[in-house]
Amino acid sequence: MRLFTAIDIQAGRCVRLRRGDFADETVFSEDPVEMAVRWVEQGANYLHVVDLDGARLGEPRNFELVRRMAEETSAVVQYGGGVRSVEALEMVTSSAVRRLVIGTSALVDEPFLEMALDLLGTGLVVAVDAEEGYVKTHGWRERSGMTARTFVRHLEELGLKEVIYTDISRDGMMDGISLRSIRELAEETDIGIIVSGGVTTLADLRTLGELDSVGVTGVIVGRSLYEGRFTVNEALEALTCS
Repeated sequence: MRLFTAIDIQAGRCVRLRRGDFADETVFSEDPVEMAVRWVEQGANYLHVVDLDGARLGEPRNFELVRRMAEETSAVVQYGGGVRSVEALEMVTSSAVRRLVIGTSALVDEPFLEMALDLLGTGLVVAVDAEEGYVKTHGWRERSGMTARTFVRHLEELGLKEVIYTDISRDGMMDGISLRSIRELAEETDIGIIVSGGVTTLADLRTLGELDSVGVTGVIVGRSLYEGRFTVNEALEALTCS
C-alpha cells in the first residue's frame, strides 16, 4: 500500500487546515518545495500536493511550486486544486507531475472528466470529499445532492480506476479514521480507494494496511507527520507489517 505525504499550499506556504476551513490554518513551512525535498529525503516516494487557493478560486494559483517539486525530487507527485479547464489540464499534463486529482469538475462537468480520463488514464484520480455521506465541491464549501457511494459507482462505470476518499469531519482533527465508511465503500466497489483524513497513529495505518485485500490502495498522511507523531519510515513500516 502506498503512503502519500501531504503538502497543502496556501498563499505560497505549506499549511494544514482543519475540516477544510481556509481560515483555520497552521503554517508548517514558508517554502513548500523545501518541505517536499525534506519528506523525500526521509523516505517518501509519493507526494500528495493540493493548491488550496486553486481549489477555492477555481484555477491553479501555486502550480509553479508544484512543478518544481516534480522536477527537484524523485517522488511521484500527485496534484490537485482548481483544475477545471482545458488550459489548466494542459498545464499539468505538460509538466513532470505524474498524477492529477480533480474534484469539483468531476462532479459538475462530465465531458471534462471524460476528456481528462482519456488523456491521463490511470494517472487521473477523482477526489470524493464527503460530509455526512454527501459529496462536497468548490473547496469543500458547497454540498451536492450526490452521495459518495453513488458518485463512486458512477466513476467506476466511466472507467476510473482510483479515487481519494476523504471524510471531511475527520480531516486535520486527529480523531482517527472513519473505518466503517472506508470499509463499506471499498467492499462495494472494485475501484481503488486512497484514504485521506483522520490518520493519527501508527495503529490507524496498520488497520488501513489490512484493508488492501478489499481495495484500499493508499493513504494520505499530513498533520501526524508534521507534528512528529511518527516518521515517514515508521509509517511505511506500519503499512507493510499490517
